[in-house]
Amino acid sequence: MDYVSALVPPVVMAVLFIGVIRVMVKTQGGANKAKEDAAVDAAIAHGDGAPQASPKADA
Repeated sequence: MDYVSALVPPVVMAVLFIGVIRVMVKTQGGANKAKEDAAVDAAIAHGDGAPQASPKADA
């Protein structure tokens, strides 16, 4: 039965990995795509408009 205990962790990891990939593929696009794109655009616009601090030279 050692072979069963040796195979269980890789099989479980493979199943979980496949599940994660399926969720990622299913949630691409669809009804939430416009909302996600707007959130990313707003974050980029906020980042572009924010003043950047100049690095201080401690010499």
